[in-house]
Amino acid sequence: MNYYQYLIIFAILLFIVIIVLKANKKDFYIESNKLVDYLGGKDNIISMEVNMSRFKVTLNDVSKVNKEAIQKLGAKGIVEIDNQLKIILGPNAEKLLKYIEQLKK
Repeated sequence: MNYYQYLIIFAILLFIVIIVLKANKKDFYIESNKLVDYLGGKDNIISMEVNMSRFKVTLNDVSKVNKEAIQKLGAKGIVEIDNQLKIILGPNAEKLLKYIEQLKK
């Protein structure tokens, strides 16, 4: 094989890798919209913060929360304390926080 054949094979493999990565990438904008809805809407959210993989949110009314839907969205656990929820979202918690902050503006 000559140099050009290797270059073509490399380009094709790179193209395939990019396609696979884009297909597996979650759409955080859609997920953040769903999470806001499951938390009772943006008016129900008082404050939010992230600590590593945990998403902590203070709410006006916890009874508006759809915990089952949040778990289907990918939460690994939910702890409710008074008007706060601590949701274990994994490494994407920080990204979701940024998108939700943009939605609340």
